[in-house]
Amino acid sequence: MDTINCSLLLISVCALLWGVAGQYEWQIRDAFDEVRGKMDKINAENCYISHLDDLYLPEDSVSHHPDVKDINVNPVFPNRTAMLHLHNMAMNRAFFWSYILQSRFIRPAINDTYDPGMMYYFLSSVADVSANPYINASSIYFSPNMSYTSSYRGFFNKTLPRFAPRAFRADDFNDPVHLQKISTLNTFYVEDLGAFDPSSLSKDYTSEFYRTNEWYKLWLPDRVERRHDTKTTYQVTIRYANNTNETFTFHGPPGNDESPGPVNWTRPYYDCGRLGKWLVAAVSPVADIFPRHTQFRHIEYPTYTAAVVMEMDYDRIDINQCPLSDGNVPPNRFASTARCKETTECEPLHGWGFRRGGYQCRCSPGYRLPNIVRRPYLGEIIERATADQYYNNFDCKKIGWIQRLPVKWERAHPFLRAIYRDRYYEYVNATAGPDALHTERVNVYEVLNFIRGVQPSNCSKYNPTDLFLNGDIAFGAEEQFENQAKMAVRLANFISAFLQVSDPQEVFSGNRVADKPLTEDQMIGETLAIILGDSKIWSAATYWDRNKFTNRTFFAPFAYKTELNTRKFKVEDLARLNNTDEIYTSKPWFQFLKQRWLTNFDALERFNLEMKLRDDEMGKYLKKNEKYPTFYRAANLKHGHWTQPYYDCNGHLKQWVITYVSPFFGWDNVKVKLEFKGVVAVTMSLMSLDINQCPDKYYVPNAFKGTDKCDRRSSYCVPILGRGFEAGGYKCECLQGYEYPFEDPITYYDGQIVEAEFQNIIADKQTRIDMFKCRLAGAAALQSNFLVLMCLLMVIFKLSCIICNEIYQFFGRYVQDTANMGLVGNLLKQLKSKEFREYLMSTHFWGPVANWGIPLAAIADTRKDPSFISGKMTFALSLYSLMFMRFAWKVQPRNLLLFACHFTNECAQLTQGARFINHHYLQGADKTDIKGKK
Repeated sequence: MDTINCSLLLISVCALLWGVAGQYEWQIRDAFDEVRGKMDKINAENCYISHLDDLYLPEDSVSHHPDVKDINVNPVFPNRTAMLHLHNMAMNRAFFWSYILQSRFIRPAINDTYDPGMMYYFLSSVADVSANPYINASSIYFSPNMSYTSSYRGFFNKTLPRFAPRAFRADDFNDPVHLQKISTLNTFYVEDLGAFDPSSLSKDYTSEFYRTNEWYKLWLPDRVERRHDTKTTYQVTIRYANNTNETFTFHGPPGNDESPGPVNWTRPYYDCGRLGKWLVAAVSPVADIFPRHTQFRHIEYPTYTAAVVMEMDYDRIDINQCPLSDGNVPPNRFASTARCKETTECEPLHGWGFRRGGYQCRCSPGYRLPNIVRRPYLGEIIERATADQYYNNFDCKKIGWIQRLPVKWERAHPFLRAIYRDRYYEYVNATAGPDALHTERVNVYEVLNFIRGVQPSNCSKYNPTDLFLNGDIAFGAEEQFENQAKMAVRLANFISAFLQVSDPQEVFSGNRVADKPLTEDQMIGETLAIILGDSKIWSAATYWDRNKFTNRTFFAPFAYKTELNTRKFKVEDLARLNNTDEIYTSKPWFQFLKQRWLTNFDALERFNLEMKLRDDEMGKYLKKNEKYPTFYRAANLKHGHWTQPYYDCNGHLKQWVITYVSPFFGWDNVKVKLEFKGVVAVTMSLMSLDINQCPDKYYVPNAFKGTDKCDRRSSYCVPILGRGFEAGGYKCECLQGYEYPFEDPITYYDGQIVEAEFQNIIADKQTRIDMFKCRLAGAAALQSNFLVLMCLLMVIFKLSCIICNEIYQFFGRYVQDTANMGLVGNLLKQLKSKEFREYLMSTHFWGPVANWGIPLAAIADTRKDPSFISGKMTFALSLYSLMFMRFAWKVQPRNLLLFACHFTNECAQLTQGARFINHHYLQGADKTDIKGKK
């Protein structure tokens, strides 16, 4: 019995595997299969001996790279926000290193040690990765003999042969540090890739033998030498705590308006011998004045001395399988690999990464979904379909009658206008000004008018409480400003790591010296780099708690900009504001986080570090750090605090903003426990936030929830990205069972047009608001239904019987006295006979009448799409009618009514069979050949 059970189980498994594998055999190989095969061919064992071309994917296998020139013009869609953050992080670090390496020119008397120590480089790279789940590695690669360091005694004005600190996320499921055997994604390996045997060229990242160092060749070595005007300059005006000012100009990466921009992208490559994954890197250059300390500034030139490299998994980048269009511009290797049918059009979805099915198939204009389908066809389901499922499903139906868009508008009927005024009573005699924020039902226009009406010239006239909005006004900020919040988390993580891991009092053997405490210029540079790296951030600040920064009671570098696209920035130490009502430590958000993290730090993330440093100044091999492994605790994105929206009337920005604040921590004086050290804050403009007016669950805190004007009976609301803080950022899609009736290149009603027409009807102007409704699907086409047809036949038969009886009685009175009734008399006599009445009440009559529904339905089906024809059912009905035609002829007496019924059905079924064969085996084969040739 066990043998039989095992055999049956084996047969079932084989059948299942054959079915799963067989469902894709009908699909034609395309660009996705080509790239997938190339990726699967390379692994950690054979990458060393593989051809160099096999370690790279085609350049167009990553499409739609974020363009810094379009970021503030066109919306960045969710499928590219991760790449945009990678881009911004590369800029952030490039600007910081450029600033700090040139900061020796700011205050030479104070900056006795110009350059950060090695631990600063290592922990900075760790923070880049730890605060950003999508970033897998962060590094900075210096050109040969262009890296200065303060980590070795007697090394003034000397350079390291190679220096390249790199931190990457490790898979620690088998790490002895923890016993759960579950990957935490919070363990990081940190190495100096500049430490290697000089005779090993394959480990020299500047050499051609390194193979996958395209990120180095994008910017280094610098192609322009001995010129002062080749590097973009940026100006920073600094106001210190003692109210002294200084304007500092430094060289940095290319500007956003230059070509190429500040960031270049590599091709996808296999990180052989390191991470062992397919990666994509964003690379930005670091500028410095070189050579140093010549005392002759005219021979010191701005030069690109290093490159910042941010890497992420290629598997996590969404691909766009839709055909090329205005929104899907070339180059895109995966274009037109979606399997949407001719009656549908493709729309990409985000969050799918490198796999098939990241799209949905919407009905094309002039078509609608079948009544049994609720939403557009998901690409994942289409890609998994068998050939039979694909060719017989996933189609849209043609709309029977298409209306033209109205040309002449008229004022709405008073009754219709009264309906709208009753339904939306909050828009009638609406409350204006700040009181519009506190009504029972929100009048979205008055709220937006009040917010836009507050300007720098009149903000001081408002009550201070009016300049603080309810938190639900900024619904969606956590998601839309997530990348900006990660900038604050990244700096908070770095400060936490440096305060907990680096010990200025530590003594090392040899010439190595410990990193000095964080300096003012380093904190100013880190804060400034945040607004330089992300154009959506208008200000950033690092607020240190009282007596927590070295030799300072208060310290709070605050960097900001006054216009969007600029190269001039300002930094101010807010420690100069020492009045009780002005000091930053008394701000609500500072007090909130300080009290939250006053004593208990168990909820903080634990990050494990395994660092390997160079053995000495020359760096011939790596050795483990004295504390190996080590760890630090820091806050993640959820541990921060979002302020309510407010108008920065007394500040520097003079606009509606929202702020995210993230805490950082360090050891107390005796290094026994952690303590709160301060916060990092970033501020974004409220006007760049998209409003969501669509309905949502009752517990969702959204002030504008349900303020859309879609017709709820026939349509539903879908948000549209990129509309900003304005009404109308949505579209009205037709519900299941409804269709878009107009001749239009789109299949929905645009929210901005709907809102404009709604305002017209409220103001009693010409409007077309009542036309923004979807039509009942199929209402414009005549279609047969079996039950309706049978009821109609019964009614017609009953009426005919009554009419015949009346006619018989009418003529009977005139012919009953005649001697010879003739043909009419015989006919009436037969209709009145007992035999005819018995025939009408027998199964010989009602059986054929009931069967007439089958041929009539078949005749009606000849007008429908042949893809819906069932070959098996058509064959069965043909045999069925042949058998009953013979039965109707042989039975005594012959049933001619039944014979006529099945003869008609036989003809209709043969017609359907011919259409089935033509569609699936003649035209279908031709279409398959055409697709194969394409």
